[in-house]
Amino acid sequence: MGNEVIRLEKISRQYKVGSEIVHALNEVSLNINKNEFVAMMGPSGSGKSTLMNTLGCLDTPSSGSYFLNNVDVSKMTDNELAEIRNHEIGFIFQTFNLLPRSTALENVMLPLIYAGMSKHDRIVRATEALESVQLGDRMHHRPNELSGGQRQRVAVARALVNRPTIILADEPTGNLDSKTSVEIIGLMEEIHRLGNTIILVTHEEDIAEHAHRIVRLRDGKVEDDYQNKNIRTAADLAAANS
Repeated sequence: MGNEVIRLEKISRQYKVGSEIVHALNEVSLNINKNEFVAMMGPSGSGKSTLMNTLGCLDTPSSGSYFLNNVDVSKMTDNELAEIRNHEIGFIFQTFNLLPRSTALENVMLPLIYAGMSKHDRIVRATEALESVQLGDRMHHRPNELSGGQRQRVAVARALVNRPTIILADEPTGNLDSKTSVEIIGLMEEIHRLGNTIILVTHEEDIAEHAHRIVRLRDGKVEDDYQNKNIRTAADLAAANS
């Protein structure tokens, strides 16, 4: 209990599609501890996206309980969930989700505006976050002036800027070439080493092998959940690709 950041108790999520009820999640129970690096896998329609949205407080379950840092968030209002999302969870998306007309610095500062931080403090914190992902020299560039890997680094800096408990990464290497994927996975490993809990959704086996634990979903249920005995590192991948 003491080390637990996430506890799901019999989480189900149903959707109505026409006259049909779709069971996206079916009584999923799962515990994730502080500083775990977990990969979630499963075929299309397995429920992994619904589970990711539930963990990220973007969606609420139809039944069951979700405890985040020992607080039951499954019964919270939309405003309370928005507060949790802003302070406890950092999101990294496959499509980067950057504002095209804003600089890297402005994109990273965005969550801090919602947090009510002063402009001076926002600039200091966002600059630190960009420097931590080796983009200190690209702060004033807009997304179209950056490579795919650099854009994903901006997205990682934005996810880190509020110093969240948990990083949720949804197919973070899905739009990147293999060399850039290695860089981003190396960055995720570094974030994990610094103490963050990372939950990575991927359909790529070689990317999942970087996680310390793998959870496999099928038909809305946890099919398998095991410790990864063959952890690969970004250095291993780089050597294989060279």
